[in-house]
Amino acid sequence: MPLQNRVDPCGKLHSVKARGSLLGNRGVLHDEDKNIVRPWKSKAWVTCVLAYPGYERPVFEPNAYSQLFFLDEATAFAAGHRPCGSCRYSRFHEFKTQWLAANPEVGADDKATISAIDKVLHSERAIRGGNKVTFGAPVETLPFGTFIQIEGSAYLVTDMAMLPWSFHGYDTPVPLPKSGTGLTVLTPASIVRLFQQGFRPQVDASADLTSP
Repeated sequence: MPLQNRVDPCGKLHSVKARGSLLGNRGVLHDEDKNIVRPWKSKAWVTCVLAYPGYERPVFEPNAYSQLFFLDEATAFAAGHRPCGSCRYSRFHEFKTQWLAANPEVGADDKATISAIDKVLHSERAIRGGNKVTFGAPVETLPFGTFIQIEGSAYLVTDMAMLPWSFHGYDTPVPLPKSGTGLTVLTPASIVRLFQQGFRPQVDASADLTSP
C-alpha cells in the first residue's frame, strides 16, 4: 500500500499511488513503522522540487522529515504550503515579495521574516487536530488558482470555469456559479489576496484553461 503522504487541497494526507509534481515538508510526521502520527510538526510548511542534485534519501526515513507530494502548486497553496527558500529560491523570493505587498498588515518590508509569514499562514490553514480553516467569499472575488469546496469536493477556480480536482488531475471544466454566489474557500485568505495581485500558481497539465 502507498504511504500516507499525498496531500489534498484541504491539507489532509492520503494513501494513493499518484505522485504529483512537487514535494512537501511539515517536519517529522511518521513513526518508525512509517505510519502518520501527527498532521504537522513545524509551522514552516514548504514545497520543494522532486529531485535535487546530489541529494537523495529513502521516503519516511527514521527521524527525518516526512516527504509529502502534491498534484501541483495550486494544490499545495490551498493546503497551506509555500515555496522552499533553498531548492525553490527564485520562486520563494517572488512569493515573499508579492505576499508582503498583498498583505500590508504584516508589513511590506524585505526585512520581514518568513517565520512571520508562516505564522499567519498557519492561523489560516489549520485547526488543532488537523482540521481545515475555511472562509466564505463571493465567487466574483476569487482569482485564478483559488480552491473552493462544494458538497465535499474540491474545485480549482480558473479565469473561465472551475475544475474538479483529483489526485490524478483535473476533470471536465464546469461553469462558475453566477455572480454573488457565496462559496467555501479552501485556499488561505492571505494567499487569495496574493493571487488577486496577479501571482499565478502552477497548475497540472490536465487543467483545461480554455473551456467555460
